Order: sequence, then structure tokens, then C-alpha cells
Amino acid sequence: MSSLTEKGFGIAKNAIFSAFMGRATRMLGKPFLVATALHDVAKKLDDQDSKKGPIQQVIDVGRLLIRLVTSYINGSYRQISTSTIVSGLAVLLYVLSPIDLVPDALPILGFLDDAALIAWFMDRFRVELEHFQSWEEASAKVAEDAQAPARPNKELPAVAELGHS
Repeated sequence: MSSLTEKGFGIAKNAIFSAFMGRATRMLGKPFLVATALHDVAKKLDDQDSKKGPIQQVIDVGRLLIRLVTSYINGSYRQISTSTIVSGLAVLLYVLSPIDLVPDALPILGFLDDAALIAWFMDRFRVELEHFQSWEEASAKVAEDAQAPARPNKELPAVAELGHS
């Protein structure tokens, strides 16, 4: 039996996925359409009621992919190749589409091809995903530091000590 990643590789080579690659390429220059699709994919992934396991891990990677494409579209993260973004967007469009190799109407089975494709993407672009996660963590730290209240500098004299009492 082949692994989930290998199944995803097979899907990535399928003509149906090629159509999603073309659609993603055309959408990339239309941020509103991308944002709408990302929102819809996030809602679809949030509907999954599974415990933290392989499926939850795939859902987490799907959410990471949504954040990556969002950051690329809004211009805050550009240290990634356009072809990776197009592939990621195509994966998300495939997940969103009810028309794929295994119809989403079939319980569990309908999600497995989506999960396999996300697993393939994660394996194929692991280094770029890790770079994005590092950037995301560093950005969150900078934002957190910027929002921290300023601590009074104890080395500065109080106003009364300056003779302005």
C-alpha cells in the first residue's frame, strides 16, 4: 500500500489537478478571488471533527498553507517562489472543489484525496514551509514586543530630582 504522500503525488500528476494549477495561476493576480477561496477552504477545514492525528496534522498544514498564500497575496511574505505559491493555491482550490478524484460527498473517503494532496505538498515544499513558519514566528515575536508596555528606565532621575518640583 502506498503512503499518503505517494497518493498525493499521483493526484498532483493527474489532469484534474493540472486544471487547478491553471486556475491558480490565473487567480494569483486577483487578490480578492484568492482571499475568498482561502476563506472558503478555511471554513471547510474547520468543519473536520477529528482528534489530533494524521488527519488533524493535514488540516494544520492546510491552515499553514492558507496563511502562507495570504501572506504572499498581502505582500508581507515574498521569500518564496511564485511556482510554490501557485502549487499551494492549486492544492487549496482542489480541497475546496467538490469535483475531484474522490467526491467530497463520500464520508471520510472524500477527504482522503484532499489529505493526500496536502501531504504531497508538505513533503515537496517542506523547506519553504519551514522557512515560512520561522518567519511567521519571528514576525509574531516582533509584534508581541512592539505591543509590550514600556518599562520605566530606573536609571533616569525622577522629575523632582531634576529640580522641577
